[in-house]
Amino acid sequence: MTTFGYFLGSEEHSPRELIRQAKLAERAGFEALWISDHYHPWTEAQGQSSFVWSVIGALSEVTSLPITTAVTCPTQRMHPAVVAQAAATSAVLTGGRFRLGVGTGEALNEHVTDSSWPPAADRLAMLEEAVEVMRRLFTGKLVTHHGEFFDVNTARLYTLPEEPPPVYVSGLGKRTTRAAGRIADGFICVQPDAELRKLFAAEGGGGKPAAGGLKVCWAPDEAQARATVRRIWPTEQLSGEAMQILTLPRHFEQLASVVTDDMVELACGPDPEVHAAALRAYVDAGYDEVYVNQIGPDQDEFFDFYAGQVLPRLR
Repeated sequence: MTTFGYFLGSEEHSPRELIRQAKLAERAGFEALWISDHYHPWTEAQGQSSFVWSVIGALSEVTSLPITTAVTCPTQRMHPAVVAQAAATSAVLTGGRFRLGVGTGEALNEHVTDSSWPPAADRLAMLEEAVEVMRRLFTGKLVTHHGEFFDVNTARLYTLPEEPPPVYVSGLGKRTTRAAGRIADGFICVQPDAELRKLFAAEGGGGKPAAGGLKVCWAPDEAQARATVRRIWPTEQLSGEAMQILTLPRHFEQLASVVTDDMVELACGPDPEVHAAALRAYVDAGYDEVYVNQIGPDQDEFFDFYAGQVLPRLR
């Protein structure tokens, strides 16, 4: 049975609004939550980027849904020893309902503490070492580690959940997906790619869950929805390495200036079957969990729409 969850967009909404949306999501019948972890938004129009660990603490008090970061980069902006402490505390606060989603990151967020941005192969090696460090700390033992990228000096986590939080790894291509198969408890992907899902299973992820995420835009009119996407999230139509190496929202705005309304490929407008088909693509590709994010201000209407017309089609 596929789990359908809601994706809280930290780049677009204030912390209090994210908390409100989480409560609406649970009432609407969503079964889990993703939450993004950013220092900057992708564009100025999005306008937010709260500290995810504070928000998770608040979420633990208002919802009973599982919560996953999608995704945290535990390598540059935050040392893996600090991320491990944050994840362990989140797991305690949620009663074991927290999962740590991690990835190799984007310069947009990570450059704020170090202007140098490693090449992709180094970022992946850093992530693998970071996961190793965090798993050692989750044991509650005293850890000293001197690795290729990270040093940990006699560190021990004292606030720990009964079970370590599962670590999900994001895969953008074959190289990161193979690494996820080796080191992850679960797989994260933001495209309904059946081949990556199969590769994760073949590389060691067999029997482990795969979670996919997408953005949509409900509005009373499809053209209105497309205009909203282009205004707030034109970056959804971009691909390639620029997404990992640009450093400021204005750079993404410059790159996305070529995007027009008719280039928007997301599920837009009021047709429930269009939305259901977008989520169903992940189900058909073998994903066990599917998370959807509504772009724009019409959040209450979106949750009513999904509760009444979209989620019943998928169940």
